[in-house]
Amino acid sequence: MKKVLFLCIGNCCRSQMAEGFARAYGADVMEAASAGLNPTPQVAPETVQTMAEKNIDISKHFPKPYDARGTQADLIINMSGGPLPGATKAEVREWRVEDPFLRGPQVYRRSCQEIESHVMRLILELRRKQTS
Repeated sequence: MKKVLFLCIGNCCRSQMAEGFARAYGADVMEAASAGLNPTPQVAPETVQTMAEKNIDISKHFPKPYDARGTQADLIINMSGGPLPGATKAEVREWRVEDPFLRGPQVYRRSCQEIESHVMRLILELRRKQTS
């Protein structure tokens, strides 16, 4: 079981969406968590609403700081758009996904769709590795 950390800036939009999809669809191949480089006080309500449209409830999620979670991961998916602070032994992959924070519902939905596609590809990759 791979420990995957999804990382963005505030841990209130993109990384929360990715964690939600990973937990809903990929719990058989990964332990998903999320964090932010500069966590906000709460998950953006628009994020919760957008995920609810996908029938995934993240209403109990809350932002967490990267420095408290990152060292436990086997794989870090960085969506922050910048380098990670400090060194990590984990594999790091960059996903370039538009930040929907404080933008309209269309941007949230577009980012959500893109993240769902990325997460599904990651799940399939991990399942293939598990069977080979």
